[in-house]
Amino acid sequence: MTQPLFLCHPRCSTCAKARAWMGEHGIDHTERDIRTDNPTVAELTLWHTVSGLPIRRFFNTSGQLYRSMGLKDKLPSMSDEEAIALLATDGMLVKRPLLVIPDGAGDPVTVLVGFRQNEWEAALL
Repeated sequence: MTQPLFLCHPRCSTCAKARAWMGEHGIDHTERDIRTDNPTVAELTLWHTVSGLPIRRFFNTSGQLYRSMGLKDKLPSMSDEEAIALLATDGMLVKRPLLVIPDGAGDPVTVLVGFRQNEWEAALL
């Protein structure tokens, strides 16, 4: 199986918890700094589709950038395409951690947004 892709921010405490949890369970993964290597429009479009989640779930609503841009008021009137294009401009807008679990061919089959231990257990163990 191809390793899951773990998108995180090095100083994020929730990302650290998720990383530690994966370590405790022996889950190998590929790690990517969401700040320096932010997701592309194509990646976000695919992950949004695979996840089945509303696009707003991909936003880091507690982040300074989200608040300073006033996205709470702007997001409801944006199309998914506009929201994805905005997310692709800065990794700090993206909710983290983000875990993309591929199938044997490397295509994403599960996308987990944020660290909810019960969801991660169901998907990985």
